[in-house]
Amino acid sequence: MLSASHQQQQVSTLEEDPVGLEDILKAQSRLQGVAHKTPVFTCSYLDKLSGCHLYFKCENLQRVGAFKFRGAYNALSFLRVSKPHITDVVTHSSGNHAQALALASKLLGLRAHIVMPNNVSAVKRSAVESYGGIVVLCEPNLPARESTAEKVVQETGGEYIPPYNHVDIIAGQATVAAELLEQVPDLDAIIAPIGGGGLVSGTCIAAKHFSSRCKVLAAEPAGADDAKRSLESGVLIPQTNPKTIADGLLTSLGDLTWAIVRRHVKQVITVRDEEIIDAMKIIFERMKLVVEPSGAVSTAACLTNEFQKLGFHKVGVIISGGNLDLNKLPWL
Repeated sequence: MLSASHQQQQVSTLEEDPVGLEDILKAQSRLQGVAHKTPVFTCSYLDKLSGCHLYFKCENLQRVGAFKFRGAYNALSFLRVSKPHITDVVTHSSGNHAQALALASKLLGLRAHIVMPNNVSAVKRSAVESYGGIVVLCEPNLPARESTAEKVVQETGGEYIPPYNHVDIIAGQATVAAELLEQVPDLDAIIAPIGGGGLVSGTCIAAKHFSSRCKVLAAEPAGADDAKRSLESGVLIPQTNPKTIADGLLTSLGDLTWAIVRRHVKQVITVRDEEIIDAMKIIFERMKLVVEPSGAVSTAACLTNEFQKLGFHKVGVIISGGNLDLNKLPWL
């Protein structure tokens, strides 16, 4: 029940990408007038530090403060049509997917049941509840989260909506890069943070169809570098014992996202937590934007020697989210 559907598991073994141009166009149509068309910012100071022109796609200014709203709304919008009898949706998440699913459910007349660990911050729980989500607490470990979500699915007859390993979620996230390439059409590359891979895999599909010359890079915390190790080995390596301040990037790639990442991502650049914090401070001070650690990872990667050696001229940088506790800023 909690894994990807059999159909999704089958499609990930095919040579074709599990998400295509038609899926992105349908997602754009569903999100029209619902999701924000987020702005693109520039910063001459960061241009100087990176050695190229950077164009920041500000998904921290998206509804719920993160790109996750796009995928959640797209998936639930399609669900309302494909399974009109479904009244409840279920997920387990302590991050932005929880808030996104709660708000999307509210807008579409569904009940969202969000399984969260019992040590989740009051700020995150309050945010989910403010969007109408029904919070179900469990022990703070993955088996407990999965078993509790399974129980809620059985009790409610609800549909489980995973945070990234789902074709409609990926298609929704692809609209970020599709929009960016419309705003800045001649980019050499786009770099986005990678955890479960929904945003990066969506970016790959968008770049493939809207700008074939645009390369896709992924940015990853050094303390949670399963994507880098997977891409270098050619085999999916699960995430184990991640340790990073970027708490939105702790999950492993899924079978669907891995199928896209291994085919299309040019390179994964890892950054240390100290570099992530430095990038956050620069974004706060120079761009006047609130950004969470996970959202600053792509900017941090652009300041590394590894990135600068690639020689790009114009690069899109996705700032994925801005949800953090302002009482716990990492440099305080």
